[in-house]
Order: sequence, then C-alpha cells, then structure tokens
Amino acid sequence: MKQFQSSRRSFLALAAVTPFAVMATSACGTSGPGSASGGGASMWFLSGEPNQTTIQKAVDAFGSSNPDNKIAVTYFQNDAYKTKIKTAIGAGQAPTIVYGWGGGTLKTYAEANQVEDLTSWFEANPDLKNKFFPASFGAATVNGKIYALPNQYVAPIVLFYNKELFEKAGVQPPKTWDDIMSLVKTFNDMGVAPFSLGGQSRWTSMMWLEYLLDRIGGADVFKAIFEGKPNAWMDPAVIETGTKIQELVSADGFIKGFSSITADSKADQALLFTGKAAMLLQGSWTYGPMKKEGQNFVQDGKLGFVTFPTIPGGKGDPKNGVGNPAQYMSISAKATDKEKETAKKFFKDGIMTETVIDAYINSGSVPIVNGIEDKLATSPDKDFLNFVYDLAKNAPNFQQSWDQALSPTAAEALLNNIDQLFLKSITPQQFAENMNATLGK
Repeated sequence: MKQFQSSRRSFLALAAVTPFAVMATSACGTSGPGSASGGGASMWFLSGEPNQTTIQKAVDAFGSSNPDNKIAVTYFQNDAYKTKIKTAIGAGQAPTIVYGWGGGTLKTYAEANQVEDLTSWFEANPDLKNKFFPASFGAATVNGKIYALPNQYVAPIVLFYNKELFEKAGVQPPKTWDDIMSLVKTFNDMGVAPFSLGGQSRWTSMMWLEYLLDRIGGADVFKAIFEGKPNAWMDPAVIETGTKIQELVSADGFIKGFSSITADSKADQALLFTGKAAMLLQGSWTYGPMKKEGQNFVQDGKLGFVTFPTIPGGKGDPKNGVGNPAQYMSISAKATDKEKETAKKFFKDGIMTETVIDAYINSGSVPIVNGIEDKLATSPDKDFLNFVYDLAKNAPNFQQSWDQALSPTAAEALLNNIDQLFLKSITPQQFAENMNATLGK
C-alpha cells in the first residue's frame, strides 16, 4: 500500500473538527471525571451521528467481552467539549480517556504531565502501531514521544458544491480564485448564496485562511509561525490572505448572516443540500451527516466535491491539503492504574475492530488503517472515499488545522481575530499584527 506522504509540516495545524449536535449520556450512565462505575474507565466523546453510535457500539462490544474493564461514555457537542476538557484537565479532573486532535493542545497536556507517555507501550505492541497510517502519528508526538492513540479517520477539508445549482447556472466548479469570484457574481444574480458558512463556530472560517495561506505562500509560511520565528505572522502572504477573504466578504461571497450560523447544528450543511447555497468549504466528515440527513441529496448524486482552487502566482503546491490526519485519544496521568489498564486494553482490542472500520466506511469516512483499498472500492460511496484517500495520500503537505497546532492561548486569539477579520472590524494588517503578538505564547 502507498503510505501517506507527509513532511513534518504535515502535522502543524488541525481544524478543530467534527461539528456534532446534541449533548447526551451513554447507557452506561454518567461518569464523573477520572472514574467510572464498577472500577472501569471513563471517556468523553463528541455527540452526533454517525460517530456516536459507532463508538458506543464499540464500547458496548468491548464491555461485553471484558466485563471487568467497562467504559462509561459521556457525549458533548464539539465546541462545548473543547472548553470542558481543558477545564477538567487543568483541574486534574479529566476522564480516563481524553479525546482530542493532537498538536499544540496535546503538547501543553504532555508538558504538564497530564497525559500518559505511550511510547514504550506502542513499542511493546508493534502490530497495533503498524495497523495505522504512519502519517497519523505526527500530531500524537511531542518531543519525540507518543502521547496519544490515532483513531477514527483521515479528514481533509473539501470544497463541496451543489451539482443541481451548478447545472442550472451552466457553470463548472472553480479551479482558480478568479473562478470563485466569477461564481460569486453568478450565484448572487440567481438569488443563491455562493458559499454557506457556519461563521459563529469560527473554526469553519479558519479553513478558508488555511487553504488560502498555503496556496499563496506555500507550506513554509505557517511552518515559520508554528516554530515561533520572529514576525512570522507579518509575512506578506498573511496580508494577502486576509485581503482576499475581505474581498470575498465584500462581494457577498458568503450567505447573509453567516456570523450567526453554527456548524454544531449542521446548519451550514443544510444550506447546501436545500439549495440555499451553492458551495461549502468543510471537513470530509460532513459527508456522512449530509448522506444521513440531506433528503437524498447525496444518494441522488447532487453533491459534488473538488480540491481547493489555485491562486494565480501562488507558491503553494495545488495538491497540498489541510485538515485532520486523524483524531486522537490519550490517557489521563491522573487515572488509577486499573483505569489506565482498561484504557490500554480498549485501545488495543476495542478501538479499530473490523466492525468499527466497516462502520466508518459505511458512514462515508476513510479509516486511518492500512489495507482498506478493497473495502473502499466496493463501497457505494467509493467515489468520495477514493477522492479523500487520494487527496490525503498524494498531498506533498497535509496541514493540520491551525487552532490545534498552536498553543491554546494562541489558538483562542486566532479564532477571535478570524471572527473580526471576516466581519471586517479589523484590517488584514491588524490581523497579522494581532497574531504576531501571540508568537511564543
């Protein structure tokens, strides 16, 4: 099998992902942080389908096979989870199994001795480590040591479009930035929003900056930012990125009221499949929910998908991708030995079983395990799955989303400044200056 080709830059940033809907508690009952009923382990996970059902079935199957190692799961919406887990870890009250996205946040946990060093455990279980895409371990690694188990699926950011609207307009999906600006006029003239955007969630807007900066300046620009090099945010490519975004906003490129639309509610997806918006830049994880809730939009062949357009004169490789190389699970250093034992057993025997792998593929995702080409080829979603697989596999650089690559302090400043940039309450120059002040923090 061809492995994912990723440089060290491949894991510099990560889109704070998976926008799911409701808060719920598993049938196992609510578990307090760091403990579970019966001496098992506790885990917090993201709510929403199809992932919630998939992980719950995995936990239930594991519990049936391991009655002395049960796991209690509590589910949270994506944005609420991010706030709650950071508070819990800071207070030494984390659940046994800590769900996350690796990168800068994991680095702060590891350096504060809040999560277990799993390096020697992986060395003792080479078959498990070799099961996963090698590229998935980059964002799980801090100072040469592995602090998290990669799991779930690879999730690049994809430009989705409504084929039916494009056919009505007599246009093709964009290949260049000039194409995008032309399509903005076309769809506005039709009374259709060119792009849907869940701007209230902020990380959805960040996806635009990630791709634009890469296409304009190449991968080295954010690499310098990640490494904290002096004045890295003042690179001309950053200013041009902000300028292009504000030009798009000024041209009514995004649906009116985008700043009050949330991704957790999947409202941005609904605008695409109901024909109120022609395009949507979002994670590949939205394919499954759109297939499930999109009124046969996917099944009827109305969903199109392409890579992000090129920028004239840009330095970035048009094959570069951004998004999530995987999702990650760590083990709280504050957990008891029994809880840690249960978590490791679940990591080894319960996380990526054949049943779970098949469930992810059936929901429209590409699991991060080797040897799945035949499974992808026989899936009814093979066109999309192979598109995602090839995008990630062939990307010279697969950029982890910024808000996960950076420290929590810098990431929060980033999201706040992105919000202001899209609302045009600050200039691109001010955006760069504000972010430049976060270097080293």
